[in-house]
Amino acid sequence: KVFVAIKKRIQPGDKMAGRHGNKGVVSRVLPVEDMPYMEDGTSVDVCLNPLGIPSRMNIGQILEAHMGLASYGLDGVPIATPVFDGAKEEDIKQLLKIGGFATNGQMKLFDGRTGKPFDRDVTVGYMYMLKLDHLVDDKMHARSTGSYSLVTQQPLGGKAQFGGQRFGEMEVWALQAYGAAYTLREMLTVKSD
Repeated sequence: KVFVAIKKRIQPGDKMAGRHGNKGVVSRVLPVEDMPYMEDGTSVDVCLNPLGIPSRMNIGQILEAHMGLASYGLDGVPIATPVFDGAKEEDIKQLLKIGGFATNGQMKLFDGRTGKPFDRDVTVGYMYMLKLDHLVDDKMHARSTGSYSLVTQQPLGGKAQFGGQRFGEMEVWALQAYGAAYTLREMLTVKSD
């Protein structure tokens, strides 16, 4: 077997994930000078949506970020715990305090574009982020004309068959709610069969 490594620069549409089931799609890639930065001038690498934490209830990513920040403050001392006996809240607070950070793991960040501080402190930490093998370049697909199903006389489905994009029931509801009658007629007749 021969394995070939390919380096691809990350771009909007690529999928990333943490180690706690917190997967998501890259929405924007900004230059480093536009990213939020700390008081010492260090800019953050990735900004995550805070609404993804309570909805999925994966608090592990917050604890990982706090422990990573504490480890950074302790000159990179690795912190390891048994599988089902992790660090308690008081332990994390104490380690953050020893590392020279606020016990809540938050700090003041400044907007990279304006230079003004954000109106409240932000949780900052170190955590693992993995780039998944769902890249937008590999997923991209378009069709102008192509083959049709013999039974339904509709375009085939899927990228492998050079098929069309399915416009499902819920998408139809969205156009109905918006009042886009002509677009709906086009999707269900001209573009379909």
